[in-house]
Amino acid sequence: MLFNLRILLNNAALRNGQRFVVRNFRCGQPLQNKVQLKGRDLLTLKNFTGEEIKYMLWLSADLKFRIKQKGEYLPLLQGKSLGMIFEKRSTRTRLSTETGFALLGGHPCFLTTQDIHLGVNESLTDTARVLSSMTDAVLARVYKQSDLDILAKEASIPIVNGLSDLYHPIQILADYLTLQEHYGSLKGLTLSWIGDGNNILHSIMMSAAKFGMHIQAATPKGYEPDPSIIKLAEQYAKENSTKLSLTNDPLEAARGGNVLITDTWISMGQEEEKKKRLQAFKGYQVTMKTAEVAASDWTFLHCLPRKPEEVDDEVFYSPRSLVFPEAENRKWTIMAVMVSLLTDYSPQLQKPKF
Repeated sequence: MLFNLRILLNNAALRNGQRFVVRNFRCGQPLQNKVQLKGRDLLTLKNFTGEEIKYMLWLSADLKFRIKQKGEYLPLLQGKSLGMIFEKRSTRTRLSTETGFALLGGHPCFLTTQDIHLGVNESLTDTARVLSSMTDAVLARVYKQSDLDILAKEASIPIVNGLSDLYHPIQILADYLTLQEHYGSLKGLTLSWIGDGNNILHSIMMSAAKFGMHIQAATPKGYEPDPSIIKLAEQYAKENSTKLSLTNDPLEAARGGNVLITDTWISMGQEEEKKKRLQAFKGYQVTMKTAEVAASDWTFLHCLPRKPEEVDDEVFYSPRSLVFPEAENRKWTIMAVMVSLLTDYSPQLQKPKF
């Protein structure tokens, strides 16, 4: 009788956000947590405090441990659906989101430019309202950050930035989880960026200081970060007593750095600039010569896909390279984002040191 009652309660709970399942079966008793992200949008890490970002990383570590290490089944997103809008193709963003959302019991729905035309055949406002009526959240990988801002304004469900011209927040969450796993803590690390002043660097600048991390970034002249982002990053550095150094000298940026980071020099939509960019970025390839001036415990990150002109094979495939754990962590971090925005679940794992 008690077992049948549990089944009835469980079925009812599934229709109302599955809280009973989370509390009474595989997931254990939720811990009290002061951070509440349910219902929020994730457009940029600028909008999140250090504690809120740490919470998402904690939840990532929790899900990775319980599912990958312990083999638990956690249907935290059962009955929920995700709209995935991709104006730009992707390997890691699509696979991590689709497989991660499904692993948690949810249903992801992939939409390409052949399926949906943002602001072309239908206004962004109308698209946002239609998606809000049919899905529980939307992850959008778009050309323009302004499109995400409109979607978030008009939608009644969480909107997640899967990449835009200005930011790539979900990539940075994976980077930070990877570094926390490797170093045991993020506080005090120096991140040495060598490359384009792009959306990845912007997202680092909007978050690193909140963990007590320093930034040394080298970009070619004319390819510096957005001035408004520099100004805000300087404010974050001052508030958190961290260092922010911007230069046009790759070796200066690498000197003493714990983490050497680069990215593609030619993003999607910039193909016509290829010849010009390859010329501008001469001398920016990350090599063992670059690593010679870095800290003795240096590691290397690249969000992929990688081109040999950005980093040579010796560094990319070295034991110091964390690029493949970094890629895998895209899955655990996007899972954590979705769980934090759509459920009341709290991590069971002890909070890692940040």
